[in-house]
Amino acid sequence: MSMSTPAFSLDRALERLAQAAKSDPSVLSPGAVANIRQWLTEPRYAKYAPVVAEHLERQAWKVLDDAFWTVIPFGTGGRRGRMYPIGCNAINERTIGESAQGLAEYVKEHAQAGSELRCAIAYDTRHGSIEFAQLCAEIMVAAGFRVFFLQPHRSTPELSFLVRRERCHCGIMVTASHNPPSDNAVKCYWSTGGQILPPHDKGVIDRVMRVEDIRRVDFSKALQAGQIVMCAEETDAAYFQALAAQRFSGPRDIKVLYSPLHGVGSCSVPEALRADGFSDVTIFAPHAAPDGDFPNVPGHVANPENPAVFQALIETARSNGTDLVLATDPDCDRLGCAAPLTLSPKSEWLTLTGNQIAALLADFILEQRRSAGHLSREHYLVKTLVTTEMLRRIGDSYGVRTHGDLQVGFKWIGGVMDEQGPDRFVLGAEESHGYLVGQYARDKDGAVAAMLLAEAAASAKAKRRSLHEKLDSLYWQHGYHAEGLVNLTMSGAAGMSRMQALMEKFRHVPPQALGGLQVVARRDYGALTITRTGEPPQALSGPRGDMVILDLDQPGNYVAIRPSGTEPKVKIYMFTFVPAELLADLEDTKRDMGQRLAAWETELRALAEAV
Repeated sequence: MSMSTPAFSLDRALERLAQAAKSDPSVLSPGAVANIRQWLTEPRYAKYAPVVAEHLERQAWKVLDDAFWTVIPFGTGGRRGRMYPIGCNAINERTIGESAQGLAEYVKEHAQAGSELRCAIAYDTRHGSIEFAQLCAEIMVAAGFRVFFLQPHRSTPELSFLVRRERCHCGIMVTASHNPPSDNAVKCYWSTGGQILPPHDKGVIDRVMRVEDIRRVDFSKALQAGQIVMCAEETDAAYFQALAAQRFSGPRDIKVLYSPLHGVGSCSVPEALRADGFSDVTIFAPHAAPDGDFPNVPGHVANPENPAVFQALIETARSNGTDLVLATDPDCDRLGCAAPLTLSPKSEWLTLTGNQIAALLADFILEQRRSAGHLSREHYLVKTLVTTEMLRRIGDSYGVRTHGDLQVGFKWIGGVMDEQGPDRFVLGAEESHGYLVGQYARDKDGAVAAMLLAEAAASAKAKRRSLHEKLDSLYWQHGYHAEGLVNLTMSGAAGMSRMQALMEKFRHVPPQALGGLQVVARRDYGALTITRTGEPPQALSGPRGDMVILDLDQPGNYVAIRPSGTEPKVKIYMFTFVPAELLADLEDTKRDMGQRLAAWETELRALAEAV
């Protein structure tokens, strides 16, 4: 992220900008023109103006438009995007600095008078992460905070844990989760250890957008003065103790292959598994080294939601008698899994979706708690609107509550924990492979999920079943659930317009049918209305957000559409369901529902292309 500052002529740069805007509107969007002019003329951007001028001189229009067409927003998890040394729509020293400065100013306004201001900071293995983390520390110290700093790299859930352990007012995690190597981000945390919720989220965003000056102190001097505290060793010990408290007794006779996907997971997952009694744990060597380029991963995108990530892992597992393959994303807050269909040495292997892992974890944990006599009707599960309803049905069978009327983002799950009380919290889960058990954090944790899923696999093996066979038994009990996800990438200013147009289409002129099933109701969480076929809109009880759900004429079959909060894409979640009493042949049902999902995807993609 280094940046040269050559001499430049402001008049010439402004002339170049005006010529580009006038000659061809498609060269630079109106937003880019306005933002570039600000970066050339406003004192707060003086450091960057020469580099902006140099880009104008060499007519780097596409680069400039991408970097300046809008101001990079805060989404469900913070501020995330492509790294570039300049631009308000890029992750760079300025936009990261604004984020930390705005957070510091807002937190100071709301902190109890006389209290020592505290902030926790951690970072992952991405390019620029340590530099951005140190920048954030310098800004927080300059604002009067004492900073608790995790170095070297550590996981997002450990950062959440540190915020709570040290009674910090806020926290910052530098990571872009499972995004490509080009990206980075900051996730901002409140004193709860959870990502920032209303009304504070809007308050922080407002302060970030109004930042003029970014004030810093030297990192090494702040460290020497005790204003920055390196605390990885003691935090690790306490964090692993918190993980250990989530264990259940039982079999441990499985062989595990684990991949950190070049991220921070090697700092926590193998230790958690071995401390839990899993003695045969191997780290997949091609993915072991911390590396922000994510080599040896398909497409260099380290996302455990992607089955292709597991291809090489499964090949290794089949050759050496492994029972379970686990992988976490670069900041180790998401868990993916692959397992054999049966316990036969020649069995085919398949990955498990985030919804399937959630169902397996919920049933295993509830069963263990009930057997130990530690389950009551006051215990509860938490999920989002786009997470499988199978979780609720499993919870119902154990007599526990499920809170599932939540928008996307684990921060809402953490919020329910604090509203309902964490002592009766059992499991929080979201379809994007995020899970939390225990009350030590308020964000999803790949390490605790890996530990408990390994316990579930060992328990199933002791009963002569694979995880897939265990899942089938849950289908027979609770009905067959199959889900799918369609990602529609729409980048840049034109992409944003398409996203908005597509959401408007689903809100006002949705398809009348999908795959032969009639659309019988439309739930608009933006307007909080539900419109049933042939009826006027009525009030909808639920969380407000930019999401539309289309209910089909077979109960449990529906699709949800929303713009991503972290990437330039629209996400369409598809849900099918066949009640247990209607199941005759499970394999036939799986095939039929797979065909239904494929038909829906074809129709939905065609609808999006027409926008």
